[in-house]
Amino acid sequence: METIMSSEILPPKEIALSNLLPSEPLLLMGAGPVPIPHAVAQANGVVINHLGDTMDQVIQRVKLMSQYAFQTRSDKIIGVAGPSSAAMEMAITNVLWPGKRVLVIDMGTFSNRFGEMAEGIGAEVDYLSAKSRPDHESATKPPHAITLEGVQRALAEKQYDVVTMAQGETSCGMFNSILPEIAATAKEHGALVIVDAVCTLSTMPLKMDAWNLDIVVTGGQKGLSSIPGVSVLAFSETAWNIIETRENKCPHWCLDATRAQKFWGHQQYHYTAPVPGILALHEALRLICTETLENRFERHELSSKALQAGIEAMGLSLFVKEEHRLNSVVAINLPEGADSAAIRNYMVERFNVEISGAFGLNIIRIGQMGEQCRSHNLFKVLYALGMSFKKNGFEVDIAQGMAALETNLVRDLDHFVD
Repeated sequence: METIMSSEILPPKEIALSNLLPSEPLLLMGAGPVPIPHAVAQANGVVINHLGDTMDQVIQRVKLMSQYAFQTRSDKIIGVAGPSSAAMEMAITNVLWPGKRVLVIDMGTFSNRFGEMAEGIGAEVDYLSAKSRPDHESATKPPHAITLEGVQRALAEKQYDVVTMAQGETSCGMFNSILPEIAATAKEHGALVIVDAVCTLSTMPLKMDAWNLDIVVTGGQKGLSSIPGVSVLAFSETAWNIIETRENKCPHWCLDATRAQKFWGHQQYHYTAPVPGILALHEALRLICTETLENRFERHELSSKALQAGIEAMGLSLFVKEEHRLNSVVAINLPEGADSAAIRNYMVERFNVEISGAFGLNIIRIGQMGEQCRSHNLFKVLYALGMSFKKNGFEVDIAQGMAALETNLVRDLDHFVD
């Protein structure tokens, strides 16, 4: 039988990363990832022994600073070598299994993801949806706000082991303003409370202990202004007791919280930790502690509301009513006939500013998290947005928008000092 010889495989020609990246880095003003401070970037370039004495000290400090960020005294704080969704999956798969019931407070793509994960491991899942409207309206109208009465009815009708929710729904810019009340109701009915705080931790108040939350999940790439690919979650003692006493095994090895605790609690081997990511997370948390949560909350609120005022003064409208509006991610209605991709592409090509589209909604989104909330970033993104709308044939008043932004910022520019 004749042997067919393959031709020699030659190395590809010039494939340097510098050939792909723009000469001027994009200003990331979308829903994440966000720009990172210099100290975070420097830390992300360092590799040390993940089981050495230095890493042991780093982990202890990361946990201590995380207690401040989460506002908890729990020492059950675990990092995950994966995105926020991996931390969500760790939360779900460690306290739920077949036969368990979960009520998902569904405000959009990411809060709904908890339900998808729970279904995947065989738990019984019910959704309390904020999206109850005819399909043909779903792209033009924001979700209805979840009501406490609706949650109370759902919990009175059926016994649940877990209630999940997002503090802020990144996909549509909706803020869960009654999170503490929902959590209190869930606890009255004996359910654990799991919260997605990916875009809200350190951008607005979240009090894990005071609100009696059982598992809180966040990621590095949004509110914390760290790198993507490393996430953190905190467990209450109640949740941890369930994890330690469960009889069936966790279906995931890497995401098994008891295995992960060997590294995060006892500095023993679990898997090779994402060393640069943990160092970057350390620096992001250090900067939060230095700024203090109170000052950081005020900076984020001032920044977002000033930007919102500028957007509206320019002649555009916001997707969510003010009382339910998330400050971390601002959702903007696209006028009839506007092409989201064309608007966003022109901002990138002409101004090196990137914002986000949406998941099936007729909106665009601008992030207001961490390093995005700096005055020079606000002026640049608003101007780029206005010019892109003009380029695409839509009349907007850029001067009026910029003036409104400046007026709303000038009362306390100290919050924007780099």
